[in-house]
Amino acid sequence: MKTYVALFRGINIGGNNILPMKELVGMLESIGLRDVQTYIQSGNAVFKSEEDDASLLSNSIRAAVKKGRGFEPRVLLPKPEELERAVGANPFPEAESEPKTLHVHFLTSPPKHPDLEALEDIKGDRERFVLTGGVFYLHAPDGIGRSKLAANAEKKLGVAMTVRNWRTVCKLVAMVK
Repeated sequence: MKTYVALFRGINIGGNNILPMKELVGMLESIGLRDVQTYIQSGNAVFKSEEDDASLLSNSIRAAVKKGRGFEPRVLLPKPEELERAVGANPFPEAESEPKTLHVHFLTSPPKHPDLEALEDIKGDRERFVLTGGVFYLHAPDGIGRSKLAANAEKKLGVAMTVRNWRTVCKLVAMVK
């Protein structure tokens, strides 16, 4: 049985696509997933499954949510070791003491033609970013709510993504262990 981490994109944000975590646990268990745990309302789950095909599993999860709630969220399933690598490769270790300012964007695939120059041009004075493979790190000491860089990262990288702050990523790594 494999351990998986599910990162749901766009649920429970601004009153849209509401999915209580207790209900999500039930949905995941209903499709045969075991030892389901969730973390905060933004859509993070750790579970076990006998399914080896992450794409098939993601599709099953999306279908279960669509059946139960009427919307179909994007579900990324980074491997636990990918989360651990993302934590270990953090290019901004000094920012870990302020975990709300450090964000890890998990990409659906490595970007083929990222426009890093455009991101550099729109970033705030104190913002820093690094793209490495399928992960985009953003240190935004002034927050990401008004950050043009955060708002445009997906478009400029050219791939879909979901973002978690440092505290959440570290908690998910701990949950997997």
